[in-house]
Amino acid sequence: MSENFDTVDIIRTKRDRQRLSSEQIAWTIDAYTRGVIADEQMSALAMAILLNGMDRREISDWTTAMIESGERMDFGSLSRPTADKHSTGGVGDKITLPLAPLVAACGVAVPQLSGRGLGHTGGTLDKLEAIPGWRADLSNEEMLAQLESVGAVICAAGSGLAPADKRLYALRDVTGTVEAIPLIASSIMSKKIAEGTGALVLDVKVGSGAFMKDREQATELARTMVALGTDAGVRTVALLTDMSIPLGLTAGNALEVRESVEVLAGGGPADVVELTVALAREMLAGAGRDDIDPADALADGRAMDAWRAMISAQDGDPDAELPRAAETQQITAESDGVLTRLDAYQVGVAAWRLGAGRARKEDPVQAGAGVEWHARPGDTVRAGQPLLTLHTDTPERFARATEALAGAWEITEVSAYSPSPLLIDRVAAD
Repeated sequence: MSENFDTVDIIRTKRDRQRLSSEQIAWTIDAYTRGVIADEQMSALAMAILLNGMDRREISDWTTAMIESGERMDFGSLSRPTADKHSTGGVGDKITLPLAPLVAACGVAVPQLSGRGLGHTGGTLDKLEAIPGWRADLSNEEMLAQLESVGAVICAAGSGLAPADKRLYALRDVTGTVEAIPLIASSIMSKKIAEGTGALVLDVKVGSGAFMKDREQATELARTMVALGTDAGVRTVALLTDMSIPLGLTAGNALEVRESVEVLAGGGPADVVELTVALAREMLAGAGRDDIDPADALADGRAMDAWRAMISAQDGDPDAELPRAAETQQITAESDGVLTRLDAYQVGVAAWRLGAGRARKEDPVQAGAGVEWHARPGDTVRAGQPLLTLHTDTPERFARATEALAGAWEITEVSAYSPSPLLIDRVAAD
């Protein structure tokens, strides 16, 4: 079969800082999906994109080509509007768990396609699989039926959505090109646009525990993704949120489910509640329901009712006892004073080493493993009081988890602590 383009010519074009045409991009994604372009050639192109970038039209064409490599979902038959949320990932980021049923309780359907954790950031599906019986894999028909009856679904993405991205993501992961903003943006947005939601809210994390450590880079990523969504006809907005300290009081799978249920019951850590409500308001506004205050649905129990219905619909038992780690170890404060720093990345690595995360996609996770912290920056602590509790089924993991936490916090005698705002910025369409 004769091909329309030559792979080496396309690599050279981007290597030499020139723009790829729409036709070249469409052919590249299709040819890579068909196996015409070898992995080593796509690796070279990905590196050229990392080094030389893409303009808005190129990124839009790249995203469209990845969408067209697979199927598109259609929620037009639902009796309510749809809105979704995507987080770029962080430590203790359990927000999807209370957010989806909260928005559903306010009359907007949430088709939340989620993933598993890799490295120091947790995965929503791993968290929910700590609930006995709960299943992540649903057919498109099951997903639609649950959206109509319950209003919220959190499940794994099917293999038919943007299959080209699955191949390219795995390649980027092993070739040092994960950080390419055009490829990050198109990877996220190709799946979200193909999913078919009417409105999308992006939670772009910034700080030590985030993928994007630098605010300028995070803002560029947010603007790129908002532009992609807007160009595709999806009402898209992004919030930049702080991830220099971990969210809430826990990082781990069952630990974070417990904390999420506390939020749905009207309690929970203030930062988790604040971000959940802020994202819910954006999702409702995007779906045309900004006349409803989601804080009311937390207070009156409607969000908890939607959570129980969502878990039950996916064969989970919302009343079941959640797994607990077989072993715990406490780390105590070494002095009196004010906790002025708790590093999100180091806490995430410790939770990962305890068994809450995985180094490879095929690795198992421990449902009960993780880290619990008993104070947040700004809190007064006393020498000898518990500062952190480590949870694991395999106590030989404690040593390496403790190593990861070396220097992760600071306690000072006189506090000059000024908390960073959780909500840093908002990026909307031009």
